[in-house]
Amino acid sequence: MAGPTIATALARGRNGFTGLRLALALAVVVSHAFSVATGAAGDEPLARLTGYTLGEHAVNGFFAVSGFLVTMSCDRRGLRDYALARALRILPGFVAATVLVSLLLGAAMTRLPLSEYLRDPALWSFVRGTLTAFKSNAALPGVFEANPYRAPLGTIWTLKYESLCYLGVLLAALCGLLRRRIPTLLIVAGLAVALTAAIAWRGPELPKGLETVLRLPLIFSAGAGLYLWRDSLRVSGVVFAGLAVAATLLARTPAYPPLLFLAEAYGAVWLALGPMARGLFDPRADLSYGIYLYGWPVQQSLHALWPEPSGLALLAPALAVTLPVAALSWYGVERPALALKARALGRRSLGTIEPAGP
Repeated sequence: MAGPTIATALARGRNGFTGLRLALALAVVVSHAFSVATGAAGDEPLARLTGYTLGEHAVNGFFAVSGFLVTMSCDRRGLRDYALARALRILPGFVAATVLVSLLLGAAMTRLPLSEYLRDPALWSFVRGTLTAFKSNAALPGVFEANPYRAPLGTIWTLKYESLCYLGVLLAALCGLLRRRIPTLLIVAGLAVALTAAIAWRGPELPKGLETVLRLPLIFSAGAGLYLWRDSLRVSGVVFAGLAVAATLLARTPAYPPLLFLAEAYGAVWLALGPMARGLFDPRADLSYGIYLYGWPVQQSLHALWPEPSGLALLAPALAVTLPVAALSWYGVERPALALKARALGRRSLGTIEPAGP
């Protein structure tokens, strides 16, 4: 039996987007447990099985959900309200994480005397580069020097792509493209063809950066397209299974990655709006952004303090520390920013569907 249209599923009110984002953020932390102690992300079983780590699959899900919800946000709001909403959802938590990690965690973990650490130009270069360019590979002076990875905010690189995608939605709205469905279809098809061609051209030697430049906008655009075609497309497990089977059958061809990413984009929306959404945990507090921001520095710190255990052995302690920190981020920074946004937009409610960047 065919499922309801996406528009009908949205109109029901209850959905699983918040619970899904929480699961995706936790998946990123689990994925990093395989590499934080070794520096070898390819050791993860899922990477060997699918070609991508659990963390990469989770980021794909984040971008699909973001494309869907952010496009909906822009469609339902004016451009000024959209820009304000995006800034107040992303920037406060990001700025707070940068300040706390560089000035508090860094000061606690550095081998340098505190006065020397605070005077070190590399500290302020880190803060500047992080806040202005989303640099995720920069190191703090004297911090995590023995770790395989030195970066204390290794996950924020995705926020650069997320912000560019937000800008793309804004430009599309200015050009009136959100009222037309065909341009989004052409964008998704163009990115899929470009990624397939790049893989066919370079094969395994395709630079990861080039793949990412095509992968994340493709998935975001697919999520946006699912929203814009909501009156025609249905929430169907059969469709998701068909896409997954097609990707599996073409696993050894250049078409595999685009099909996999499209399957994941559709699958994320299907999980959030389909029959399974009723069983998804729907927390009132959206801890996903805080988990995504702080999971990596917590894991890095635990490995620096106890280098002998594996990352997996430190996973439970990492989650035990990350979850309360994420709650502090939500209640102390993100939720107040959402309240400010609600007041600025003339609303009493904070709203329940408000995506943060991965």
